[in-house]
Amino acid sequence: MFGAAIVTASVTPDAWAQSKKTRGFTTEAGEPSSVSAVLSSPASQLGSYSFTFKQLGVTQPFQLRGIDPIYSVSFTVPPDEVVTALKLKLDFTYSPSLLTNLSHLKVMLNGEVAQTIPLPKENAGTPMVREVSIDPRLVSDLNRLSLQFIAHYTLDCEDPFHSSLWLNMSNQSSLQFTVAPMSGVNELAMLPAPFFDRRDGRRLERPFVFGSNPSIATLEAAGIVASWFGEQASYRGAWFPAQLNKLPTDHVVVFATSDDRPQGLVDIPAINGPSISVAPHPLDSRFKVLYVLGRDAAELRVAATSLGLGKTALAGQTVSNVRLDALKPRVPYDAPRWLPSDRPVKFGELATLEDLNVRGLSPDLVRVNIITPPDLFAWNSPGVPFDLKYRYTPRPRQDKSNLNILVNEKYVNSYPLLAYPGSEMPDSKLGQLVGKYAPGEILPAEVKFHMPVSHIRSRSQVQFHFSFDYPKEGACRDVVLDNTRAAIDPDSELDISKFPHYIKMPDMSAFANTGFPFTRMADLSETAVVLPDNYGAGDIGTYLTLMGRMGESTGLPVYGVSVTRAADVQKYANKDILMIGGTTSQPLLKEWAKSMPFSVDGQARSFSLTALKQKFMPWYETPDAKTLPLADLSANTLAKDAVLFGFESPMQKGRTVVAFTSDRASGQADMLNALMDADVVPKIQGGVAVIRGKEVDAMETASHYFVGSLPPLMAVRWALSNNSWVAVLLIVLVAIILAGVFYTLLRRQASRRSSAK
Repeated sequence: MFGAAIVTASVTPDAWAQSKKTRGFTTEAGEPSSVSAVLSSPASQLGSYSFTFKQLGVTQPFQLRGIDPIYSVSFTVPPDEVVTALKLKLDFTYSPSLLTNLSHLKVMLNGEVAQTIPLPKENAGTPMVREVSIDPRLVSDLNRLSLQFIAHYTLDCEDPFHSSLWLNMSNQSSLQFTVAPMSGVNELAMLPAPFFDRRDGRRLERPFVFGSNPSIATLEAAGIVASWFGEQASYRGAWFPAQLNKLPTDHVVVFATSDDRPQGLVDIPAINGPSISVAPHPLDSRFKVLYVLGRDAAELRVAATSLGLGKTALAGQTVSNVRLDALKPRVPYDAPRWLPSDRPVKFGELATLEDLNVRGLSPDLVRVNIITPPDLFAWNSPGVPFDLKYRYTPRPRQDKSNLNILVNEKYVNSYPLLAYPGSEMPDSKLGQLVGKYAPGEILPAEVKFHMPVSHIRSRSQVQFHFSFDYPKEGACRDVVLDNTRAAIDPDSELDISKFPHYIKMPDMSAFANTGFPFTRMADLSETAVVLPDNYGAGDIGTYLTLMGRMGESTGLPVYGVSVTRAADVQKYANKDILMIGGTTSQPLLKEWAKSMPFSVDGQARSFSLTALKQKFMPWYETPDAKTLPLADLSANTLAKDAVLFGFESPMQKGRTVVAFTSDRASGQADMLNALMDADVVPKIQGGVAVIRGKEVDAMETASHYFVGSLPPLMAVRWALSNNSWVAVLLIVLVAIILAGVFYTLLRRQASRRSSAK
């Protein structure tokens, strides 16, 4: 990290693993009447969980340098919880050169001093852990925890940035919460709360409740709602366990029609048309139930789509007779969260004005997150064109200050930050004249460059680091002034519209990062999800969670998705197929064995693969290069593994099948966890990914195909570049044709001369 920073809460999926059970409290006590009542609640009603700084978005340990640096971390508290106790556990090391009677670490919450931590001489230079109790009355919905390092190394004149002024803080430091539940009102206007709250940084786990045998149409409606929740949950991830005729003690979503409803839930409202309703949980009034209802499957889908698209004004406890006008058809690559590929895009569309501004001599990075279609074809291209405009406080004189540009922490380029004209000669007539009309104002600048395509992934972060040189004035004259500002102009642009869409398939990396090729149409209107003929709660939960993942990628509910059983898959031959089920439950794994890189023969599983390095290092030759491209891998059982793989649809050329396959109950859960783990997703590549917890074996398949299209001239150049023998053959053919033409012309000329004689 670079100096003082403010880090927005960005909780990773690991946080959910530690805290997923804290929302379900063990008692059935009534609703607290006031905050003071909650604070005095018995311990049996309290839940607890903790977040490390890493889970709150601090990706690396950070260092506080100088005499007065501040580092801040933001966190939130859900509205249905009240913090009754808060502890801060700090893991840090500080300089042995400090004057410990003057130096200390100040802990502040929302601007209030919570505690000061002394820095004794005997612990200097060695790691130490300190636990700080923070008054819960300082906690609000949106919170900023600040650590201010007050440091001195001498009683004489100090260099504010002396090398001895440092404190290293581990990102494994943590916040530990003890909370009590609160119940809210039954109000649809509060949606998505309390079923999802944006201030809650944990992974969303929201049970969906159905009857004992939900219909395909009911599941399609549920997938729309799941994708809506996934869109809301965003980076946190979302999990939707399916419950058949069971009502867990938690906030839940119930789907019902007149003929397809959970049995025994007497509180289901009367169904008079497409409707949405929220009501207290019949078993525990601290929780709520969201009812999505319709008299038949068509009405249920209308209610779900209207909820997902926000097409209905929600207010009160129930909205009945929901109406939904015809929706405009989507076009490829128009996902709201994807970088538009048909026009230049301004930075103001990708980040807020606040995020584009920084301050101080050691500012945090300006970060711009982008999601690009994974099938951009950038062969032989200089890169993605950027038109970057920025402003900054000019330097008092020319120094080593610069703007560093990175993408995914990879260096791209640097540009100097200049002094304002005339600053080097303030006493000259020219300097006075320039200073009169430009007296140290913020300087605008503009640069145009190309970002190497190799640096950009489907999900990337473009980072701008304003590095300001600290001017040295001499002993007792150095004063740190907080007057340095810089900003990336929101009118800056990047443009991917010149790149055609063309990609080699299968590509599990494209699926893992963005849900491609299914998300090519943001509403999944060209996707069919194929469940086993006898699907169960586990298969439904996997489908719903995958739909949540699609909504997170595109920013749009999947109101165009089709769901079918394996027996009816031929009806959807013109669609991309997302296949769910184990090798014993999904019959298509046997029927399509000849088209797959992975076939089932009794208990043996065979893989037809190529070495993945041949894809990324085709120039690298090994002694056994002739045998590398094709290998056979077999396993006696998938009891310990889960396999994610893709292949071309046997029903239609150019269409893709992606299969979620595991023979063990928790195998599909392992794959879903992998897709929501930022550390694991980059490991999922090639045509086949074998997943064992956080371990992934990625392999390329022996057969491949391409989807998309290229301009004619580029297509010819691309074909020739990959098949040099074709180029040689064309040259020979052209030479033969030219030789024939010249021979014919010369013969005719010779004949004319003979006739003339």
